[in-house]
Amino acid sequence: MMNFFISHEKRILRFFEIAIPVISWSLITLPLWLSPFHPALVAYFILGFDVYFFYKSFTTAIFSTISYFKLSKLQNKNWFALAKTLPNYKSVYHSVIITNYKESIEKVDKTLSFIVNQDFPLKKLMIILAMEEREGDQAKIRADYLVNKYKNKFLFIGAVFHPVDSNETLGKASNSTYAAKFLTRKIKELDINPEFTTVTSCDADSLLPIKYFSYLTYMFLTDEDRYFHFYWAPVLLYSNFWSVSIPIRIQATLSSITRLAILARPSNLIHVSTYSMSWVMLEKIGYWDTNIIPEDWHIFLQAFFTFGQKVRTIPIYLTISRDAVQGKNILESFISRYEQEKRWAWGVTDAPYALFKLFTTPQIPFLPKFLKVSYVLETHIFWPVSFFILTLGASIPPLVNPVFARTALGHSLPQLSGLILTITTVFLITLIYIDMKSRPARPSSYSIAKTPLLIFQWLLLPAISFFFSSLPALEAHTRLLFGKRLEYKVTKKI
Repeated sequence: MMNFFISHEKRILRFFEIAIPVISWSLITLPLWLSPFHPALVAYFILGFDVYFFYKSFTTAIFSTISYFKLSKLQNKNWFALAKTLPNYKSVYHSVIITNYKESIEKVDKTLSFIVNQDFPLKKLMIILAMEEREGDQAKIRADYLVNKYKNKFLFIGAVFHPVDSNETLGKASNSTYAAKFLTRKIKELDINPEFTTVTSCDADSLLPIKYFSYLTYMFLTDEDRYFHFYWAPVLLYSNFWSVSIPIRIQATLSSITRLAILARPSNLIHVSTYSMSWVMLEKIGYWDTNIIPEDWHIFLQAFFTFGQKVRTIPIYLTISRDAVQGKNILESFISRYEQEKRWAWGVTDAPYALFKLFTTPQIPFLPKFLKVSYVLETHIFWPVSFFILTLGASIPPLVNPVFARTALGHSLPQLSGLILTITTVFLITLIYIDMKSRPARPSSYSIAKTPLLIFQWLLLPAISFFFSSLPALEAHTRLLFGKRLEYKVTKKI
């Protein structure tokens, strides 16, 4: 079978690219096309999905609470003092690749200022500004300003300009690989031991906490499997929390709390946005694949299907802050938020890749591969499907099949489904509390009279989930179905 898959790679991948969106669309429309023939089966599917959503909500509430208390405890530790006592501390160096395209000087400058404020020796840090050549003079102006401003702060800071390559997909992955190859040469030039060097993939607006590199150093040196692990602190979209519109704020909060929850579940933890790894592992897997857009889950899968079940993401109990989407006006903000979610959901392209690797990596035990691929599929199929099944699913079978509507199950289906979902809303209280404790303090410019909106805004959750989660995810799936590849677009954040 493996030889067949390898010899027909393009066709197999395309088959999976079609199959996954077909599954999503089939599940969404299942109450319409199956209710006339097997309405009871549809009813049990909907109730089962409701229970599944209840379980997901329950575990999110529990694990986000666990993460919150761990964060409260561990972020106060003196990680630098602990790291200095370890063998090989003096050999450790950290490199940071900051990918930026059409970003403002002020935004990248702020990111660098947070790195300068680290409690870790700055002369053990190397910074690469990964620019895009196609941006033109603005990229050169931004790079020159920032390199000159910070040239005496770090062991090294420089900029590289990624040229356009017709064999690559424009985006963070191809840019990062170009920068990483330059940094490989720089490490050799500086005679630094790559075995004790990490690389951090940092977004242009990711504000690293002051203890990040001290904590990373401690985790890296005490980790026996450091060459198989990623390291990740949850990236919370709170930097501009008080200035964005309510719909954007709710979606940013949900994303942030979900990331807190997954932090406490290391078996399923896959990093997003900003993350670190050993230089050794990055080189061995051949850097980032250059033909993809969402690169975070993909590079995890690259490593997993190279080294097997040893590959994990290790939690760092600090928080990285990033901006939520914010345009010049509310319409621009909404469009940018939709496009951002669609780009994130384009990570569904990882699913065909993972399925292909499931059958072409015999050196890795099947069960760990199957579980990892199942998790990837579950995540990406649940994304577009959940809203439609949860909000519309229970009302469709009785409408489509009047005979079924007169049965006990048909009559009670909407009530049973509604009861399960109503109970599920109890967990929202936990999420609201964690949000209140995690977000920045209210600035004086935000009127205290508006604070009740922070509670009542959650009434908009169903509509926001549709427009800024399920719908863009469904568009991403549909594009994949018809082979309409997504192009990288910069998210507007002012």
